[in-house]
Amino acid sequence: MKILLVALDAKFIHTNLAVHSLKSFSDKYKEYIHIAQYSINHTKEEILRGIYLEKADLVAFSCYIWNMGMIGSIIESLRKVQPQVKIWFGGPEVSYNPMDCLVKYKELDGIVIGEGEETFYELIEYYLGLGKEIEDIYGIAFKDSARRQTLSGSDDVAIEQTPARGFISLDDIPFAYPDIESQRNKIIYYESSRGCPYSCSYCLSSAHRGVRYRRMDLVKTELKVFLDQKVPQIKFVDRTFNCNKEHAMEIWRFIRAYDNGVTNFHFEITADLLSDEELDILQSLRPGLLQLEIGVQTTNPDTMKAIRRKVDFDKLSDNVRRIKEGHNVHQHLDLIAGLPLEDYSSFEKSFNDVYELKPDQLQLGFLKVLKGSMIEEECEDYGIVYNNDPPYEVLYTSHLSYGEIIELKGICDMVEVYYNSGQFAYSIEYMVHYFDSPMRLYASLYQYYDKKGLYTLAHSRMRRYEILLEFFEEMHIDNNSESGDVFKEILLFDICLREALRNRPNYVGSPIPYKSYRLICDKHRVDRSRIHLEKFAYDVIESARQGKAIKKDCIIMFDYDKRDPISNSAEIKILKDE
Repeated sequence: MKILLVALDAKFIHTNLAVHSLKSFSDKYKEYIHIAQYSINHTKEEILRGIYLEKADLVAFSCYIWNMGMIGSIIESLRKVQPQVKIWFGGPEVSYNPMDCLVKYKELDGIVIGEGEETFYELIEYYLGLGKEIEDIYGIAFKDSARRQTLSGSDDVAIEQTPARGFISLDDIPFAYPDIESQRNKIIYYESSRGCPYSCSYCLSSAHRGVRYRRMDLVKTELKVFLDQKVPQIKFVDRTFNCNKEHAMEIWRFIRAYDNGVTNFHFEITADLLSDEELDILQSLRPGLLQLEIGVQTTNPDTMKAIRRKVDFDKLSDNVRRIKEGHNVHQHLDLIAGLPLEDYSSFEKSFNDVYELKPDQLQLGFLKVLKGSMIEEECEDYGIVYNNDPPYEVLYTSHLSYGEIIELKGICDMVEVYYNSGQFAYSIEYMVHYFDSPMRLYASLYQYYDKKGLYTLAHSRMRRYEILLEFFEEMHIDNNSESGDVFKEILLFDICLREALRNRPNYVGSPIPYKSYRLICDKHRVDRSRIHLEKFAYDVIESARQGKAIKKDCIIMFDYDKRDPISNSAEIKILKDE
């Protein structure tokens, strides 16, 4: 008997916690269980080939909204090339409509519903002929070809669903990564709790209230394994990591105490819950040790009420600013477009409110009507129309048209390129002053890309700078040549912060003569191969901040051996005009 657990992740560098947790819990039968990890960037043919060559008797897929389409296509072909193989699904995408899935996917034999560790263990024993009969295994739905029953789309097979299985104690689940050496160069997904105390209507966590925690001594022992191996990133999947203050602080203190100088930890938190004590811990951490994902979603109070979300945005804002002052923690703030009662102007306000907090990244997402979420039952109330296929993304609502959704997607792409990349920080800060609001800048950028036929094309990083200059020159309002001159220097400054220039852009002045360049490097005792020098006629930093040209002749030294751990920008030293 050979069982293959198939993970199909968003990126190959990710680990799939679910399949590793299933295998660890069923360690008694580990000789039968194999894991195959792929990403959605693999072709169907590559994945099908890999699964076929495993020659497994049972193939189980971990199903999510981002991989369901690919999995459905794979099993259709898998059944043709391996007619006798048993095919099972598990995961959030199939746990809330298992009967529908079994009808839709004719190749499918069964579905593990909800938490799968105990269920999968009993399923293995069933197929080995060692345990319960299949109808006695709680938490599954399956096809029984021995019993005839007329069903929608089928008249020769019965579909059975067994009673729901109760929740498991997280302490009973063995460490998910006993062979950590094989995962050391990947992003490790880890959980210290399951569940969420909140009931946001768009989230699957709202289906089950309450939070269960893994025993702290187990958590610390497992985190120490990651730290000893210098795993690059540990991503906690706890839904609201800091909903228990003492739990969060103990873990943060632990990773501070055992910081190896390499590993980074990612947490999803609710920022308005942070206390002064928690903020003090966060501000004491090594720069780059922690990154926080903070869900704002909306600042519209009526929308928050409609989605049953309670956030004190003023407190959240204060805490985000306090964390930012420490310049040691990367902050990623989220918004969701297409929520109930939020129209375009309301979303623009939410965008601008969050933008003013200057997060390191601003993620614009679009409502996904997940199976099993409360909002699935409320779509008619709010005029929410969404795609029938995964990821079930909103098309329009009674407050937001499809055309507006299209524009917001364009804005999202511009934010990703020109804000989240961090490569245009000062140029964008300067340009915002020329628009009524930050979102208007990104909307205008999208419209420019679309009008010029640039939106659907791939562009190099250097070409993105050129396009930004072309956009500025076309959209510029006051026709002041000095503002155009300073903008070119700010663009050059942005380029030099991130790129060790080989070919200078042709829209800036002449480089520093080689003899002077060498003399400056010798004077400051720096290696010419590791730094870069540029001469500026303006104070580019203050000009960007104030949105106006401020004259100041200087030379700036960019040191690429010393980069900011948060922004990845070169360390700079401003020299007098030498």
